[in-house]
Amino acid sequence: MTTALPTGLGAGTTGAETRVPPVRRRAGFAGLAVAPFLLYLAVFFAVPVVMLVYGAFQSSGPNPSFTVSNMKLAGEGSFRTALIGSVKLSGITAVAGAVLGLGLAQLVVRTNTLKRIVLTASGVLANFGGVPLAFMFIATLGNNGFVTDRLHLGDAGFTLYGFWGLVLVYLYFLVPLMVLVITPALEGLRVQWHEAATNLGASRWQFWRYVGGPVLLPSLLGGLVLLFGSAFSAYATVRALMGASSVPIVTLYIASALSGNVQTNAQNVAFALSLDMILIAGVVMAVYLPLQRRTTRWLNN
Repeated sequence: MTTALPTGLGAGTTGAETRVPPVRRRAGFAGLAVAPFLLYLAVFFAVPVVMLVYGAFQSSGPNPSFTVSNMKLAGEGSFRTALIGSVKLSGITAVAGAVLGLGLAQLVVRTNTLKRIVLTASGVLANFGGVPLAFMFIATLGNNGFVTDRLHLGDAGFTLYGFWGLVLVYLYFLVPLMVLVITPALEGLRVQWHEAATNLGASRWQFWRYVGGPVLLPSLLGGLVLLFGSAFSAYATVRALMGASSVPIVTLYIASALSGNVQTNAQNVAFALSLDMILIAGVVMAVYLPLQRRTTRWLNN
C-alpha cells in the first residue's frame, strides 16, 4: 500500500520548504495594489473629515476650547433656513428626476439603437455641470436669454434666478443620472415573468403591482437617494448661476462663512454646517447601500 504525498511535497522535501500558496501571494499583491487608494482616502477624505469635526467643536480666538455653540448656531436663523432649503430643493429635484428618468428609461430600454444613443448622452449630461452648465442656462433662459426673449417668458413671471429655476437646472443632470441608474434594473426584468403572469390571467397592472414593481423598487429607491445626495452636494453650478442668491442653499452659506461674509470668525460655523451635511449624507448612504445590494442580488439571479 502506498501513501500519496501531500500536494507540494515530494521526495527529499519537508513541510518547512513548502512554497507559499498562489492564492496567498495574489492576496498580498492585491493588498499592495490597493494601498495607494487607501492612502488617497486617508489624505483627502479621512484627514479633512477629522479636521472638520475638530473645528466644528472649537471656539474661535487665540485660545480655542471645546464648545457646542457652533453646532447650535448652525441650526439657527439663516443657517437653519439654508439647510432646510437645500433639503427641500434636493427632495423635489430627486423625486422629479426619478419620475422623469424612469419614464425615459422605460421608453428606450426596448429599442437597441435609441437606447445606445440615450445612454451615451446620459453619461455625458449626468457629469455636465458647474460654470458651463450655468452659462448655458443663462444664455438660454436668463433674463435676456434667447428662449426667454423669443417666448416672452419674463412677461409670464418666469425667472431662472429663483427656486423653480434652480429646480430646472438641477433636473438637467439628475434625469440622465436616473436613466443610468434605473436602466440596468429595467433590463433585468425577464420577459418570461411577464409571459407567465399573462398566462395566469394577470393584467398589466397586476404584473407591475406584484412582480415588476417589487423587483424595481430597490433600484428606484436607490436612484432616488442617489439623486438626493447629488443635488444636496451641488455647489459649482448654483454658485455660478446664483452668486449671492436669495435662494437659501447650504453650500453657498458655507462658502460665505469661510470667506467671512456672514460674521466675524465664522470658519468654525462653516465647519459645523459641513458636519451637518456629512451627517445627512451619511444617512443617505446608509439607506442607499442596502438598496444597492438588494438590487444587485435581483439582477444577478
